[in-house]
Amino acid sequence: MSLLQAILLGIVQGLTEFIPISSTAHLVLASRAMNLGLSSEQLTASIAVIQLGTLIAVFFYFAGDIWNITGAFVRDHLRLLRGRHDDFNRTIPGSGLSHEARLGWLVIIGSIPIAILGLLFKKQIEGAFTKNLWVIATMMIVVALLLAVAEAVGKQRRRMQELGVKDGLAVGFAQCLALIPGSSRSGSTIMAGLFAGETRETAARFSFLLSMPAVAASGLLELKEALHKLPHGSIATLAAGTIVAGVVGYASIWFLLRYLRTHSTGVFIGYRLIVGVAILIMLLGGRISPL
Repeated sequence: MSLLQAILLGIVQGLTEFIPISSTAHLVLASRAMNLGLSSEQLTASIAVIQLGTLIAVFFYFAGDIWNITGAFVRDHLRLLRGRHDDFNRTIPGSGLSHEARLGWLVIIGSIPIAILGLLFKKQIEGAFTKNLWVIATMMIVVALLLAVAEAVGKQRRRMQELGVKDGLAVGFAQCLALIPGSSRSGSTIMAGLFAGETRETAARFSFLLSMPAVAASGLLELKEALHKLPHGSIATLAAGTIVAGVVGYASIWFLLRYLRTHSTGVFIGYRLIVGVAILIMLLGGRISPL
């Protein structure tokens, strides 16, 4: 992989990781277009490493939220252990935890399903299945239709302060769809948030916060394996792609949160349908191979 190819992959990753159009689908298509010559395992490792750039983007963008959540989580639990929680029970009656501390628990709860399934199906995730264009095209369409239904039936009233355990579980299990290529981590989790009655912006913000543990775990795990799987000299070029992914990813987060305040996900639904159908047509016509 050349430096230019790594930078282009970084741009694709940064643009598509947070916008609900499937980063895996676009990275697989981009890798084919550039003829990277990587095996399925090598491509998976490269994608996971470049994803660390978008993880850094989330950390920078939500630095204040992360600081508040972490501080409140530690502080509130220390108070509970000391039996001194009467003073902040008034904030959230009966919980004993502040909103920020509860949000920390929701991120933990929501991360458990994908952690379990990710470990159970690690070989399949790294194999050819996750690069199969039949699977990618199908999931592009399926999640687009589900997202359209969520837009139609979701009440879109609940905000971050109102999130509860059901949100953590719903969005957490939906995040597991991201293990299937073409689903889109952000698309699946935003869809679940809308079904749960969250506003679009709330669904997106919680989606981004929930992505951190999963992306960090997969990226760091693959980083270690990438050192052995990838050709000599690839790490330096991947580092460049990772930095680019971080910069572009930060801009993508800013754009999507502002966009969803006043717009629906309709444009992304339409885009997913067009790309999914186009891939199916090319597969049926024999213009491209599934793998």
